[in-house]
Amino acid sequence: MENNFNNYSTRVQRYSQINNNHPKKKKRKLKWKMIILFAFILLFSILLIVSIVNIIKWKLDSNGTEKQIQNTQENISVKEKNDSENTEIIENGAQESDPYWDYIKMKLIDVDFSELKKTNDSTVGWIQVNGTNINYPFVQYKDNDFYLNHTFDKSYNSAGWVFMDYRNNVINFDKNTVIYAHGRLDNTMFGSLRKILTSGWLNNKNNYVIKLSTEYENTLWQVFSVYRIPTTNDYLKTNFNNDINFLEFANMLLNRSSYNFNTTINENDKILTLSTCYNDDDKVVLHAKLIKREKK
Repeated sequence: MENNFNNYSTRVQRYSQINNNHPKKKKRKLKWKMIILFAFILLFSILLIVSIVNIIKWKLDSNGTEKQIQNTQENISVKEKNDSENTEIIENGAQESDPYWDYIKMKLIDVDFSELKKTNDSTVGWIQVNGTNINYPFVQYKDNDFYLNHTFDKSYNSAGWVFMDYRNNVINFDKNTVIYAHGRLDNTMFGSLRKILTSGWLNNKNNYVIKLSTEYENTLWQVFSVYRIPTTNDYLKTNFNNDINFLEFANMLLNRSSYNFNTTINENDKILTLSTCYNDDDKVVLHAKLIKREKK
């Protein structure tokens, strides 16, 4: 009888201990859950604040870029110019079906750079791309980094500006002249260059021309290749050892095109390359060949 009582007493004590310990375990679990929840809330809050700051910064940079664009387009006269005795048509053996014969009839553009150079003495030209928003002055610096995060008036701006490769010669265009700009989501800079991959742009043959004006000459370029490609630098070569190397390069660009422009390239041609980001991994690229020029 006494043994049974002792056993019963022992079981009661153990049960009591279990009951006494259980709330402590629950409190510890609840404490860790609160700590984890707080950590998630803190992390989310930090990410949210960073995102908001980046959005505000992007918007401010975008507003600054829009102001620069507005100032240049409103205050600078970009005039169309009829052919004159100084106009040179670049003969390239085009076939009758090549739209080259229609494009050489198009007017050139002419820009007075004196006002632009008051704002930025690195200004070297003006570029227009039909069927896009691209209608800007472009600059050139001692490297290809500065204008990735500086706008036309040289102030800091993550939107950057349109610039010519530092290796190129604006006085006498190289075999491949390269112009860069960011592919902005608001379609400023080269953001609207994405349009060249759409049927809406490709279905209009009047879009297949690029017009440049520099202090030295006005030029017209015929598009022969457009494509999207994972980031590479194989299309950025500017000078070549001989005609064979240049033709190999030009044919690579021609064959890479996602659209057939029904034109050809020869060893005497000069190429204009426009390059921008499509996303973090890919580029959008356009190549055109010189078909008309007028010395100033």
